[in-house]
Amino acid sequence: MPYEELDDLPDSVKRNLPKHAREIYRAAYNSAEEQYDEESRAHRVAWSAVEQKYEKNEEGEWVEKEE
Repeated sequence: MPYEELDDLPDSVKRNLPKHAREIYRAAYNSAEEQYDEESRAHRVAWSAVEQKYEKNEEGEWVEKEE
């Protein structure tokens, strides 16, 4: 089931990711879910998309990667 709003995302995503990363997650998840029709795979794709632009800092917070 695609996520319509950022508030619909899993709690672990909402609690940990900044807004832009949540937007990336939602877009990647929705695209992968439509393409593969497999929820667990869509979540893996979404996290991978987030990790392209974001990483955890020393405090364990997700921050945008420097170019």
